[in-house]
Amino acid sequence: MTLIKSISGIRGTIGGKVGDNLTPVDAVKFASAYGTFLKNNIAKDKLTVVIGRDARISGPMIHNLVVNTLIGLGIDVIDLGLSTTPTVEVAVPLEKADGGIILTASHNPKQWNALKLLNAKGEFLSGADGAKILEIAEAEAFDFSDVDSLGEVISNDAYMDIHIDEVLNLPLVDIEAVKEAKFKVVVDGVNSSGGIIIPKLLKLMGVEVVELYCEPNGHFPHNPEPLKEHLTDISELVVKEKADFGIVVDPDVDRLAFISEDGEMFGEEYTLVACADYVLSKTPGNTVSNMSSSRALRDVTKAHGGSYEASAVGEVNVVELMKKNNAIIGGEGNGGIIYPELHYGRDSLVGVALFLTHLANKKMPVSALRASYPEYYMSKNKIELTPQIDVDAILSQMTEKYKNEDISTIDGVKIDFATEWVHLRKSNTEPIIRIYTEAPSQDAADKLALRIIDEIKVIAGI
Repeated sequence: MTLIKSISGIRGTIGGKVGDNLTPVDAVKFASAYGTFLKNNIAKDKLTVVIGRDARISGPMIHNLVVNTLIGLGIDVIDLGLSTTPTVEVAVPLEKADGGIILTASHNPKQWNALKLLNAKGEFLSGADGAKILEIAEAEAFDFSDVDSLGEVISNDAYMDIHIDEVLNLPLVDIEAVKEAKFKVVVDGVNSSGGIIIPKLLKLMGVEVVELYCEPNGHFPHNPEPLKEHLTDISELVVKEKADFGIVVDPDVDRLAFISEDGEMFGEEYTLVACADYVLSKTPGNTVSNMSSSRALRDVTKAHGGSYEASAVGEVNVVELMKKNNAIIGGEGNGGIIYPELHYGRDSLVGVALFLTHLANKKMPVSALRASYPEYYMSKNKIELTPQIDVDAILSQMTEKYKNEDISTIDGVKIDFATEWVHLRKSNTEPIIRIYTEAPSQDAADKLALRIIDEIKVIAGI
């Protein structure tokens, strides 16, 4: 089965059988459930939903199905066409819409697509609301509109430009300082909408742009998750072009990675660290990231006199804790920057603009900036168990074993040791425990992971 239904939306591979994959029938069913949920919970005669999509090949098909389903429910659609996840998030409140749908499977390969669902604030739905939509979909409790009450489509292709303007108008984005620095940057847009919006932003900031895979045709030239093993082409091109650094985004432009001038990875975990360092230097305050993100953010935050908190994994959880703690910046270690000054969503444009300003102020190479931050190394592993094994019982026994350490159980089990940590999370869809570790060296992180895996095997009797 490659149809995954969750509280944050529905995703799956294109083609195949209804209920097993993301078929046209499934797209219509879940668009119907979302529209019905809005109609059930918002007391207005006419509702409006903003829709945008990334450039993946199945985008136009899924887009047409979803738009026309909402029209059939009597909901008006503001159609942004080719867009990004953060652009749709920005557009929803600006349009005073009642919700939004982003058609993207984020960093998944080209055979995948998904419906990501937003509320009227342009933020991802709460777990409770997502659960209600799944119930409506399961019951197929839809009531479509008569012919005189159908919705209408309003096309608006200006929102990528509007989004750029919103970013450039942020007080901490210093366009003049960036122009004076005369940066040269290589951009890998993985042949999706990032290939349009990121170069356009850079050029408006006076940056010389070298485009790599910036044709939004949906044919991803490499695995679209911005990890080191997928980014050899841009690493080589940054060195060849003698560029100041490279920028990589995923297909829907909510994850951001940098390549240093020497072709080395800046590190996805350090995208947020660098942006937070700059923001905190200008506006002291608190930060939040998820439990599987680097300690480096905590260290940088404390150095600036702020407090750091870790949330459960998931953007919704990060945002909730950011609001609770009045965090001025936060996000996830996968290169997701959340800057509430603009909106509560991961936004690569915000990250790029803040990073450029930071670099212009620092007047140092990107590799030197990276070297100025605390050194941490991660190891990401998983252990596959049989369906008969009680995963919760294993996690409980690990909690008991390490009860004298600093432990959190809000999302699996996170064990904080003096100089390293381990985070154990069970999969919701398969009998797997994911094991994330971090330590001051790669060797230490790997050894910690192997030790924990061995301990789990003993408990599981395997």
